[in-house]
Amino acid sequence: MNWRYRHTVLTLCMLAFFVTYFARLAISPVVPLIIDDFEVSNTAVGVALSGMWFAYGLSQFPSGILADRFGERRVILVAVGGTTAMSLLLAVVPVFPAFVLAAVLLGLAAGLHYAVATTLLSRTFDDLGTAVGIHSLGGPLAGLVAPVAATWVGVRYGWRPGVALAALVGVPIFVLFARRVRPTEPRRPDQSMAERLRLAPLLELIGRREVLVPLAVATLGTYVAQGVISFLPTFLVELRGYSPAFAGGVFSAFFVVRAGAQVGLGRLSDRLGRDASIAVALLGGALGLGGLVALPDLVELPAAVGLPALPTLAGLGVAVFLAGLGSSFFSAIDPRFMDALGDAERGAGFGLIRTVYTVIGSAGSVGVGLVADLFGWAASFAVIAGMSGLAFLVISVNALVGEGR
Repeated sequence: MNWRYRHTVLTLCMLAFFVTYFARLAISPVVPLIIDDFEVSNTAVGVALSGMWFAYGLSQFPSGILADRFGERRVILVAVGGTTAMSLLLAVVPVFPAFVLAAVLLGLAAGLHYAVATTLLSRTFDDLGTAVGIHSLGGPLAGLVAPVAATWVGVRYGWRPGVALAALVGVPIFVLFARRVRPTEPRRPDQSMAERLRLAPLLELIGRREVLVPLAVATLGTYVAQGVISFLPTFLVELRGYSPAFAGGVFSAFFVVRAGAQVGLGRLSDRLGRDASIAVALLGGALGLGGLVALPDLVELPAAVGLPALPTLAGLGVAVFLAGLGSSFFSAIDPRFMDALGDAERGAGFGLIRTVYTVIGSAGSVGVGLVADLFGWAASFAVIAGMSGLAFLVISVNALVGEGR
């Protein structure tokens, strides 16, 4: 496989991930408009979005089985095409129950991509950490573009065109992927789906120490990352009193850090080792989230502007940088799982692992919000700082006792 084609595959996998992430993020900025249009509550829309994210996690496992049966290229095309189609469906639904169903279907389609693309890259690259880091850039890039674009379009033309924006990027990327990526040979084309779903082999795979320990770490880290992504702007507005515009700018900075850190951490994991790189990220996340809680309440600049005093601004910058580093651990831990799996296990096995830690970790949104309602925002972010610290201790002890990689 020549250099040019390998990097074409990597670039198009990253763009495909951009599409699946863009479609999910484009909904949140126009939620108030959706509520007004359908005359429903925040809780009702929250149910739709929770269903979408849960479905996203749930479809990771079957995506691996489908890739083993039909090849990675076909499944990624279904993911991108299905995400595009569901975004258009979401934009035209006439009643709210149909909106909920379309959101869940969007999550199912989008969830088919990530595990399968990682398996495809494991076939293509020896430096898998670096490749996964670059592939993962699609998420933060969508985090920078989708909220701004959806808000701008939604305010001017309504929420439906804002949600449908995903189709504008989805269609050309689908065509590019179909034309530029060659068909991939299935790993297990003749094995029945029923045989792949047997419970005993799945439990055996999850129960291996080299899988179970990083799986626990990934679940904790995903819970933390989900909570930060869901509530960082709200935390800054409610606890620190910053303006929504400034909090939104900090949130964009968080995604910029996350984008760069994912590439850097992936490369570091290829050079320094997976567990050491994961530990660096999680320790940074614990310190960063703790720093956000511990920032002193100093006198602010003009209240209408909502900017913090310069010493606080510097501390905030460091804390956000470390929090962004903490949320980038995926580019080291996903190759860690691939290292622990045999070639024949990577499709369904990695999909199963992704389903477990994504589904359980998705509770971070609910958990952070619940603790904030009961005990306040400082306590809520202190809890996830502690969880990141706990994940750091687990992966560090695992490495010290000789079980690390």
